[in-house]
Amino acid sequence: MFFQPMHQSSTDWKRSVRCDLVPKAHHHPVHCGLVDSKDPKAIRANLFQSIPMDVTVSAAARLSNPAFASPHIEAWLHGCHVDAPVSSNIGANDLPFQRWMKFKEAFSPTFVINALASLPEVPTSCVDPFGGSGTTALTCSFLGIEITTIEVNPFLADLIEAKITPSRASSLASAYAQVLDISRGTKVDAKTVLASAPKSLREPGVNGRFVFWAEAIDRILAIRAAIESVESPKSRRLLTVLLGSILVEASNVVVNGKGRRYRGSWMSRRIGPGEVDELFEQSVRRAAADLARFGARRRAPAKVLHGDSRILLGGIAQTDVAVFSPPYPNSFDYTDVYNLELWVLGYLDSSESNRTLRLSTLRSHVQVRWDELARAQKSSTLKLTLSKLARKRDQLWDPHICEMIAGYFADMKTIFESLATVLRPAGHAIVVVGDSCYASVQVPTAKILQEVAMDSGFVVVSDTPIRSMRNSAQHGGKHELDERCLVLRRK
Repeated sequence: MFFQPMHQSSTDWKRSVRCDLVPKAHHHPVHCGLVDSKDPKAIRANLFQSIPMDVTVSAAARLSNPAFASPHIEAWLHGCHVDAPVSSNIGANDLPFQRWMKFKEAFSPTFVINALASLPEVPTSCVDPFGGSGTTALTCSFLGIEITTIEVNPFLADLIEAKITPSRASSLASAYAQVLDISRGTKVDAKTVLASAPKSLREPGVNGRFVFWAEAIDRILAIRAAIESVESPKSRRLLTVLLGSILVEASNVVVNGKGRRYRGSWMSRRIGPGEVDELFEQSVRRAAADLARFGARRRAPAKVLHGDSRILLGGIAQTDVAVFSPPYPNSFDYTDVYNLELWVLGYLDSSESNRTLRLSTLRSHVQVRWDELARAQKSSTLKLTLSKLARKRDQLWDPHICEMIAGYFADMKTIFESLATVLRPAGHAIVVVGDSCYASVQVPTAKILQEVAMDSGFVVVSDTPIRSMRNSAQHGGKHELDERCLVLRRK
């Protein structure tokens, strides 16, 4: 049975939210770990094993800046599954703020904590050039470490900013109640609003297939229009993000690899206005509960830069450490992966804006053609890999794969050159990367990036395997692709 909040007055809803948001005490057992939380080398050696939570909490205490750190970081980490892969957010999907939107392509906060604790010195500032879901930014916020994050996807940039910006649950409740009141009488011409969007987005779609039932997308657009009338930029941004977080669940598709696929029996799963309202209310309640517990916490200065890290990274202030995971050279176009959020929420409004955003992303995909040629690299491994790919060009599923690979590492060269100027002398970069494979030619990303980084002013401190990733079905689907963590030090 779907609950329709329309039947509840705004005052009653705010009162019920406040009753739900009484913080509850959380306790979790202390594990007897074998890793010395004060020994960086011991932590680094066990970084990708199941580090007991008490070790992570002790590491967080050692890292915390007393002037800014939240005293509630242990409570925040409660519920984080230590047995899940640290390079995946699977084990942290239920954590406050992280649960606002489910991500697979993100690492765990425990990884950020233990990675920082493995360094010889405690950092006071950090940069993440590929912000993604905001794990690095959020974790640094709890630790009291000053953070600068760069994210090219405007929806994800807003999500990160919403997670780390001080907000009150009462402000969110008031703004939500306002949106409910306004949206009741709001009628949106969906065909006009979505005129430039893919035709398959709204019923009747293309050839009988469509992402949203007409009455569902119409309700979503009415809520979006009402959100635009909210006066507070913080509340407006947060509500937009929370609306975005329900779009997949309210649709006829699910996330599948590089894009979306239709649900099984989706025609019998009819989503209407009432279901949309319930999903949105649930999303707001989760966020309000998190803000009630942690929204007023102390935090260090934080900045989210919207745009291309290849351009923006070199202009930030000097920093102690970089922690990030760039897109892998696996032909994933994250503009496609998040196209529902981008189109439905109005971040994209034309084919030209879609192309502009794609051109601002790292050259890790072939969905758009870049005019500039890739700079030649001194990496002997890259040259050998490109030579192998060139010999199999007729077997590649796209003839431009060779140029994509060359462009990707040229872009990463730009990133490393910028990092060499903004990291303080002897500052570290912690980078999680993964291999790719085309026409049975392995692209050893970590090995190539080591050579590129050494040519950009870095020394390789360590290269540690994290896990084996599954190859594509056309290459047998076996776990043959390495995911690795590079620790680099600026000369």
